[in-house]
Amino acid sequence: MNSVLQFGDSILTASEVLQSLAKYQLMPLLLREVVIDQAIAQIECTPQEEQLACEQLAQQYQGRQEQGISSEQLNTVAIRQLKLEKFKEATWGLDLDSYFYQRKAQLDRVIYSLITTSDIGIAQEIYFRIQEGEQSFAQLAREYAEGPEAQTDGLVGPVELQSLHQSLVKILSVSQPQQVFPPTQIGDRIVIVRLERLLPAQLDRPTRQRLLNERFQGWLQTQIAAQNWQIQPSEG
Repeated sequence: MNSVLQFGDSILTASEVLQSLAKYQLMPLLLREVVIDQAIAQIECTPQEEQLACEQLAQQYQGRQEQGISSEQLNTVAIRQLKLEKFKEATWGLDLDSYFYQRKAQLDRVIYSLITTSDIGIAQEIYFRIQEGEQSFAQLAREYAEGPEAQTDGLVGPVELQSLHQSLVKILSVSQPQQVFPPTQIGDRIVIVRLERLLPAQLDRPTRQRLLNERFQGWLQTQIAAQNWQIQPSEG
C-alpha cells in the first residue's frame, strides 16, 4: 500500500511530495537530514544519556501547546540531537584547539572609539584637538561624528574583529590601547579610531560549541554539494 500525505482536502502521493520538495527548493533541507542520519547511524548512547536528553528536551517544551508532537516524537528528536552532538565531538573535538588558534584572530573582540566624517579638514582638526588634549574623544564624537557613534560618545563594542571592515581591522590590530590613529580613508568616509580595549577570545564552553558547529556545517555543506540527487519513478 502506497503512503499518501493528507493536508486538509489535499492528498499527495509520495512521488508528489518529492516533486513538491524539489519545486519549492526544499530538497536540500531533506538531503541535509538524510546526511545527518547516515552520519550518526553508528553513534551509540547509554540509556542514562538518552534519558537525560529526553528529560531536558521535555522541559524545553513544557508549557508549549505544540500540536501533533507526541512524547515519543520528542524523545526521538532528543536522542537524535544527542547523537549529533556526540558525532561532532568525536569527529572534530580532538582537533578543536588548533582550529581555535586558526580562528582566534577573527574571534577576538575589541572596544574602540570612532569618529566618522566626510570632511578631511574636519577630520584633521579633530585629530589635532585630541592629540593636544583640547577636547575629549567623547566630546568631539558628540559634536562631529556623522555615524551612529555620535549617540554613544564614539564608543563601539565589544564587537568581533571579523565583523569589521578589513581596513579597520588592520588599524585596530596594530594599535595599542588609547592610541589615536591618524585620519584614515575607509570607503567614502574618513575615520579617526582609538583602541580602548582588546578582549582576546577564549576557548570556553560557548566558543567550543560554536566552533564545533562551524566545523560541522562546513562538512555538511560539502557532503550535500557532493551528492547528485534525482527523483526516479519507483518500480511496481
